[in-house]
Amino acid sequence: MPDQLFATRLKQAMDTKGLKQVDLLTLAKNSGLKLGKSQLSQYVGGKTIPRESMLCALAGMLGTTPEWLLGANGPAPQTQPQAHVQPQGNPQPTPQPSSQPQAETEPSKGTPMRTFKKSSKLDNVLYDVRGPVLDEANRMTDQGIHVLKLNIGNPAPFGFRTPDEVVKDMQDQLVDCEGYSESRGLFSARKAIMQYDQLKGIPNVDVEDIYTGNGASELINLVMQAFLDDGDEILIPSPDYPLWTACATLAGGNVVHYVCDEQQHWYPDIDDIRKKITPRTKGIVIINPNNPTGVLYPKEVLEQIVEVARENQLVIFSDEIYDRLVMDGQEHVSIASLAPDLFCITFNGLSKSHMIAGYRIGWMSLSGNKRIAHDVIEGINMLSNMRLCSNVPAQSIVQTCLGGIQRSQGYLVPGGRIFEQRKYVYERLCNMEGVSAVRPDAAFYIFPHLDPKKFNITDDDQFALDLLKDKHVLIVGGKGFNWTTPGYFRIVYLPRLHTLEEAMDSLEDFLSYYHQ
Repeated sequence: MPDQLFATRLKQAMDTKGLKQVDLLTLAKNSGLKLGKSQLSQYVGGKTIPRESMLCALAGMLGTTPEWLLGANGPAPQTQPQAHVQPQGNPQPTPQPSSQPQAETEPSKGTPMRTFKKSSKLDNVLYDVRGPVLDEANRMTDQGIHVLKLNIGNPAPFGFRTPDEVVKDMQDQLVDCEGYSESRGLFSARKAIMQYDQLKGIPNVDVEDIYTGNGASELINLVMQAFLDDGDEILIPSPDYPLWTACATLAGGNVVHYVCDEQQHWYPDIDDIRKKITPRTKGIVIINPNNPTGVLYPKEVLEQIVEVARENQLVIFSDEIYDRLVMDGQEHVSIASLAPDLFCITFNGLSKSHMIAGYRIGWMSLSGNKRIAHDVIEGINMLSNMRLCSNVPAQSIVQTCLGGIQRSQGYLVPGGRIFEQRKYVYERLCNMEGVSAVRPDAAFYIFPHLDPKKFNITDDDQFALDLLKDKHVLIVGGKGFNWTTPGYFRIVYLPRLHTLEEAMDSLEDFLSYYHQ
């Protein structure tokens, strides 16, 4: 693939010069070139190829040609740095490789000052849900410009409040939450989660198999560290919630993205999954209901995934954070309930269903054949013990939240906020020229597609940035969810209808003249 070939040549040229990413960023800055960290990481990771102007600038700094970087035969870069990367009249020292601390001289004392660089483990870690476009949005906000942020599923800013009984429950128990809990979590919380899992049909789950965390995100990172060795492969959907790819990459794993098929309601492509399994594949991740597409996987699709996992002896990781936010009378099925003979880890939490994202409370449940994963569980226990425990006050309300009537259900039926906001956004998008979308079944998100012939989108980040600057509306491009085809983006439909109307009007007007 051209992107991967470019990435290989780019890394080769950087290695020849003895440059890490941070060094190249320094050279770019000294040369007056606007090159961001996330942008460079995309190039190095093979996610995208720079435009011609940026390509020529990179080639100049690395002492080679744009053609060679793109894969053509020709002279490789020379080992000596090129003089022209130094800005005239203000010479800068050549950056040293990141393995060596740089030294600067204080004019007043003449003593060397040690500087520090980020770990190279982060070189290929991307998380653009909060990335450079958001940075620009925050800069605009600091200047007094109002920005409508449709980039993240955070219910509180849009008027979704925590149920009163939950707040009162935490208040009443707060005096008892001053000390550490057991590393897995409070017994009352884990007991309630165990009973919830039983209702979902998840087999072989005991209180000791449940771990609470500061949101499911913390536990995803913990498990990836415990599960993956350097070079191990793990299957993750594309598009995905990018935390999964970031955490697996940080743990040293090799992420292999399987395709979800837009033409089949964004369901996982089973044939693509099968083709991408190798002897190094250890596990498969599913996100159901899915983020960013908002679709719910039916039982038949889940059974096919289980069969593939069974044939190849894979561990199943299931992100089910939106399982209580399903619409249209559909029912969520937990994949672990279909796989009693496999080792499964199911992730869930209260951030979305109870509108308490800031409280930070999530959990994971280990189920199925735990005997085959004894060593992994030992690693999970070790890492869980190292962080002592998760947020105890938030743990104290799990029992209240999972018991009784779920207040969120009122949002999900005709007349409810989420139901009506989804309906409005979906219909508006489908009526815009050159825009198509699959109607979501759950959650807060929709993942529309722009006609490539009409809009010629080649860079999702640029599209998001242009929309932000022109209309002050913040979205996340498809690339931010590890979807490689340009022209997709995620919209969060949490704002009230009158705000969504303004947002859709702005988007429609923007698309009436936009062409990349």
